[in-house]
Amino acid sequence: MAQRRTRRFFLAAENGKDMLKKLARRSGEEEFFTPVPKGYERGKQKYIFVTGSVMSGLGKGIFAASLGKLMQEQGYRISPIKFDGYLNVDAGTLNPFRHGEVFVLDDGLECDMDLGTYERMLDLDLSEANYLTGGRIFSRILTAERKGSYLGRDVQFIPHVTGEIKHFLRELAMKSKANIVIVEVGGTVGDIENQYFLEALREMMYEEGKENCCFINVTYILEPGFLGEQKSKAAQLGIRRLMELGIQPDAIACRCHNEATEKVKSKISIYSNVPLKNVISVHDVDSIYLIPEEIKGTGLDRNILEKLRLKHREVQSSKEWKGYIRRIKNPKKTITVGIIGKYTGLRDSYASVIKALEHSATHNQARISIKWIETTDIEEGKLTLKQAFDGIAGIIVPGGFGKRGAEGKVQCIRYARENNIPYLGLCYGFQMALVEFARNVLRLKDANSTEISNDTTHPVIDILPEQKKIEGLGANMRLGGRDIEVREGTRAWELYGKKTRIRERFRHRYECNPEYIGRFEKAGLVFSGKAPDHPIMQILELPSHRFFVGTQFHPEFTSRPLSPNPLYLGFVRACLAPK
Repeated sequence: MAQRRTRRFFLAAENGKDMLKKLARRSGEEEFFTPVPKGYERGKQKYIFVTGSVMSGLGKGIFAASLGKLMQEQGYRISPIKFDGYLNVDAGTLNPFRHGEVFVLDDGLECDMDLGTYERMLDLDLSEANYLTGGRIFSRILTAERKGSYLGRDVQFIPHVTGEIKHFLRELAMKSKANIVIVEVGGTVGDIENQYFLEALREMMYEEGKENCCFINVTYILEPGFLGEQKSKAAQLGIRRLMELGIQPDAIACRCHNEATEKVKSKISIYSNVPLKNVISVHDVDSIYLIPEEIKGTGLDRNILEKLRLKHREVQSSKEWKGYIRRIKNPKKTITVGIIGKYTGLRDSYASVIKALEHSATHNQARISIKWIETTDIEEGKLTLKQAFDGIAGIIVPGGFGKRGAEGKVQCIRYARENNIPYLGLCYGFQMALVEFARNVLRLKDANSTEISNDTTHPVIDILPEQKKIEGLGANMRLGGRDIEVREGTRAWELYGKKTRIRERFRHRYECNPEYIGRFEKAGLVFSGKAPDHPIMQILELPSHRFFVGTQFHPEFTSRPLSPNPLYLGFVRACLAPK
């Protein structure tokens, strides 16, 4: 009997619609569990799966976003999604030094920094539907199991975990009305936490049909300095591991410092059964925004569309994008900006800040050079303020948490304020600017944030009222997009095009203590932005200064190549202006 049921299933698999109806059954005697969203049609959406091998941190997200941009130029609607195998439900409690920046979406989801790359490159506002962690998928499954959704079945990785993953992807395809869903698998092939996800993608190809799915592996080409040549063996073995999982890649992107040689590409081609035309070099370039045209030059976008049976149109990039690329390649001036932080050993900790600076500099036909200033070095006397500020046109104090490095930031802010050096404070930088001003202008020597000192007599920064009853750290901050009232006649009002209401993204737990607002304003500090209907201050500025602005929100999260965030644009212009 069981053999007859299995045989009927495979006969039905020849017809896509019948197959998905068959797979949609959640329980009973069937061995297949693939919940399918109501109204889903096989073949209506195409899927591109991007995996990595040899090592992580290769730039899979940048590659996926660049490929997506080329598909956008062809007129196709794109929806990207990132999968992280971590058992964290979201990225909110991940250490930036270990994992890189925590990016925040407008709906408040704390996610991987690659979502920021997608939003910037594709000019899209994404949501929680575009990010999936191992913790999140297991939470969904365990919740469903407790509700009895599996009707007595023993819940297993296959078919239940893989089934929920496939449902998540198909649901995204339907909700976004995307022509192409680009799926990036975090980490590398061989990671235990990725095995069930790769299995789900293998099943997707089986169920959707090979003409509707495309696998691309981003691999690393070693080039040891002592050898003086590129070596492909590690890449070959990594790709072979993927093939052992039942996944045959359709294309290979070779990440390398210098352009991959024909010899290396040929070896990888024959070892992986991938046509040589689909083995491309993705080597280092001056800006990630140059990568789409590099990929286009290889013809890979055309080959992928052909594989997915989609039309290829002879199109050109928009005039605005071409102009942006031209300015990247031909800057007229270079300025150095100091970033004052405690995660300066890992540049990914401040990825969005760096990109927002690049956007604004490019629009001003300039190039940004960053000087990293470790605040703990200032606190320990290893670096003087004069040394720290040598050669820089302005400083940024980015977001952060905790006590370490705080006093070094306060010292740098005072130096910038007193020496008329352009300053942009972001979230924690907003709070530390208030602490500095309270200590050195209001003469409240003990002024501090209660995050740093609970027994300060002048808590100019205190925890938000709605946070005081919350325990734990996961997803309990003021998160996501919020409206801001902007005061007319202020610098912020001018920078935002004289708008009195704007929207930016937040990620904080502490705020300016309302009890001190009047004292700050009386001393000349202006709060030019606040929360509607609440005394929560969100933008500060010093009118007499060249540029001294602090924001409780993160303006870098909304900056895009063709539309830089107004505050970053104003900061860069101030840095470029003669003193």
